[in-house]
Amino acid sequence: MISTNTTITTTPTRLLTRSNSYRTIYIHVLGNGTVYLGGADVTSANGMVTQKHAVPLELYIPAEEELWAVVAESTEQLRLLTPEYYAD
Repeated sequence: MISTNTTITTTPTRLLTRSNSYRTIYIHVLGNGTVYLGGADVTSANGMVTQKHAVPLELYIPAEEELWAVVAESTEQLRLLTPEYYAD
């Protein structure tokens, strides 16, 4: 597994690039802010909301899809755990 720490800002940040295989990943938001997940067009109005200080969120990412994240204000720290075999 590969663990990364990413600072999420008000500009969409790419967490995963496209892959020709599906991936199961785990996301953990470290602080009190809300992180919104989605595609390259993700915003706080259309993104999937993450929970603060919750257990890591397990996501299934289909083949040929990317994952992006954004916050509505300030910044937030996010940890991402991906299988090494599928790392891009």
